Amino acid sequence: MPRICEFLGIAIGMYWNEDVHHIPHFHAEYGGHFASIAFDGSVLSGALPPRQLRLVRRWASQHRSDLEANWERSRRRDALLKIDPLA
Repeated sequence: MPRICEFLGIAIGMYWNEDVHHIPHFHAEYGGHFASIAFDGSVLSGALPPRQLRLVRRWASQHRSDLEANWERSRRRDALLKIDPLA
């Protein structure tokens, strides 16, 4: 899975082609915890520790347009762009 961002020990990625969740989302990993998260911050599957989930939700809110652009790129199978870490 291409990594699009890393911050505070959290890795964010997005698959090129995934049929599990049909709504725009990304994947977050922290310390052996994994979650699929919609762009609005709702958890589709998995779980993160509460603090890391709050940070990921804040990051997603700050970078919603970047996430949407990468989602469209992934649908076209174009290379994904890196997104800045949490500000």
